Amino acid sequence: MFYKETHPNDEIILNTLSELVPKDHLLRKIDKSIDFNFIYEITSPYYSHTNGRNSLDPVVLFKLVFLKDIYGIKSMRET
Repeated sequence: MFYKETHPNDEIILNTLSELVPKDHLLRKIDKSIDFNFIYEITSPYYSHTNGRNSLDPVVLFKLVFLKDIYGIKSMRET
């Protein structure tokens, strides 16, 4: 027999990252201190704008590796 399941917790709560990360957090200090735009210049010869799929933003990829090392995470999948 088919029945409709009801969920008593049907409230949606939207949070932004700035609400979740404290003002004095280490990652906020790093973001204010380091300008990561230099990575675009270093990696530009390795990215094609006309060929292939869109790539991950090299700055985002660098930040993932940076976070992995800061927090001692051994696998990229865990970051």
